[in-house]
Amino acid sequence: MKKYRSRTNRIVRRIVFAALAVILVVCAVLFYRNVTATILSAVEEVMRARTTEAVNEAIYETLASEVRYDDLVEVVYSSAGEIRALTANSYEINRIARDCAYLSQKKLQERSEEGVTIPLGAFFGIDALVGTGPGVTISMIPVAVVTSRFTADFDSAGINQTRHSIYLEVASDLSVVLPGRTNRFTVTTQVLIAESVLVGDVPDTYLHANIFGGGYVAGATQ
Repeated sequence: MKKYRSRTNRIVRRIVFAALAVILVVCAVLFYRNVTATILSAVEEVMRARTTEAVNEAIYETLASEVRYDDLVEVVYSSAGEIRALTANSYEINRIARDCAYLSQKKLQERSEEGVTIPLGAFFGIDALVGTGPGVTISMIPVAVVTSRFTADFDSAGINQTRHSIYLEVASDLSVVLPGRTNRFTVTTQVLIAESVLVGDVPDTYLHANIFGGGYVAGATQ
């Protein structure tokens, strides 16, 4: 009888230990997921701000000298003074897009290597503690793909007049990689480069078409 009770007690203890182990593992996994999500959210917020700053710097450095509308687009008129065509300066447009994409990618890489400092309280996954405690610097494995391209808008500027606005748009696709978790997001920055008021009717073909091409991509593809 004693042997039977002893054996039963051992079985019960093993079941209890196994159950506790499972509970601890589950709690640890849930805790890790919660903490990782909190950290990724904080890292994304910082990286969005750094990305906007880096891209703006790259754009203004690329456009160190003033870019005029005539440097980018040639307006072709008929003998009667009507607008016949809008022709993009492919060489200049591709140069600016390429230089801006590469410079943006380089600056993003430099800022990513600095790491991101997160308050220690964020590691507990409790909202009330997120901004508390000393800072802990997290090293990241950043992956950035930068696409720069020209876009344009047409809008009325008066009777028989159309304003043609040209923008440089830089889209940064970022991946912040932490152990067991990856967060991907895109930051888009658009800057007005040049504009001109065109006198006469602009052919519909140009109002709804992108004469600047598909843009330029810098960085590793995913």
